[in-house]
Amino acid sequence: MPVRPASSRGLDPLDLALIALFLLGLYLGVALPITARTPITCVPSGVAGLILLWRRRDRIEPLHLAGLSAVLAVYLMSILSATDWAFLPKRFTGLLQLSYSLVISYALFLTLVQSERNQVAALLLAFCAAILIGCLLETYGNLRPLSDKVRSLIFDKGMVYDADLRDELLYGRVRPKLFTSEPSAVTFAFTHYASTWFVVSTWRWKVAVYVALLAGALAVLPGPTLILMLLLLVPYLIFIAGRGFGGGRAVLAVALSAVVLIVAIVVGKLLFAERLNELAAGRDASFFYRFTGPMLVALDTFRNFPWAGAGLTGEPFLTGRVIDVFMNSPAFQTAWRISKVSEVLTNYFWLHWIYLGLVWGMLSLAVLSLWLRTLKAASLPFCWAVWVILGQASGAYVGPRTWAVLLIAAAATVLARQAPAATRAVQGVVRLDPLHRRLLLSRRRLPPRPA
Repeated sequence: MPVRPASSRGLDPLDLALIALFLLGLYLGVALPITARTPITCVPSGVAGLILLWRRRDRIEPLHLAGLSAVLAVYLMSILSATDWAFLPKRFTGLLQLSYSLVISYALFLTLVQSERNQVAALLLAFCAAILIGCLLETYGNLRPLSDKVRSLIFDKGMVYDADLRDELLYGRVRPKLFTSEPSAVTFAFTHYASTWFVVSTWRWKVAVYVALLAGALAVLPGPTLILMLLLLVPYLIFIAGRGFGGGRAVLAVALSAVVLIVAIVVGKLLFAERLNELAAGRDASFFYRFTGPMLVALDTFRNFPWAGAGLTGEPFLTGRVIDVFMNSPAFQTAWRISKVSEVLTNYFWLHWIYLGLVWGMLSLAVLSLWLRTLKAASLPFCWAVWVILGQASGAYVGPRTWAVLLIAAAATVLARQAPAATRAVQGVVRLDPLHRRLLLSRRRLPPRPA
């Protein structure tokens, strides 16, 4: 496949198609089992990522590879340090899955930073529009039978969402799944893509469009994950628009962030009152498995396995402790099902600490930050803030979705500092030597030639 020259800016149609395939893979989350216990998740993303890696091979720098190798070395040492080597094969499988996720996400990063901002923004906005239109057709058109048929074919029976009755009680209707395993996968992808679009877009009216996207999503595919769209504005305002905490611009960014947080609380209380009532009454199993439960297990891991945690994908090692922690929590109800421990720890932020413990958890974050520095990410606080916020709505720590969030955020910080194409053209004129600049500008001022 042809490789674009290193000096060129912008992506060709094939690159854009591969990015679209990568994003589609993250959205669907389709897994392909290599063995009975070793699946490759987000298969379309893996295919697209490997092709993108080959096409960007001239952009791979030795320092990038050194940083990635250091990250993987830290994870390898963490699983060798974890208690009970009987679980080492399972942990090593997790390391392989993590390596795959980091490599393809790195390939996506290399491609995104070579693009024009408007190319990426247009692609992300098209995805958001497609999700909204698809969910409308599933709810009010005749797309649901096809969506359910496809879901039954590409997902295992245990992964297919079957809580439609609960949705009707909480939201007044069945929430759309649009070819994914569950509604939260739809809202997570929409939240992620819309918030990234907002960061990279140069559109003057992007605030109004972002509000319209949020309002449309709340109407068409309701779910508390969408409130994260407001929370994700906070790191953007502080670390990208405000460029940190210094100066008057930053003060304004912090003030706007406070307003956004207040709006998020008000919107959450108005639109998800029934869900909040269930939460307050301790009847929301989904919230417990997504936040409260993983947090309690992480704190228990700090006390009992502070050095190296349970090891990557170490749920089998912690099965007994997880059940004990859940049963001893006043927020847990014994009527709730626990079919698999991995299905009740669905928060990749807390899984980081459960898998790695306090010591290796801190060390891995430090090495990952150094790697992001070698990639020239413009704002590490922004990258990690986005990663933490979206971690409250997704699990699968070793999967591509987790690490694509981090690397896409890193690419967004680079693109956000990129001047629009028209501005770069003017800057190019300014950089010309004085004689050529005067000639070019004088030609622009010449009166039109008479007919």
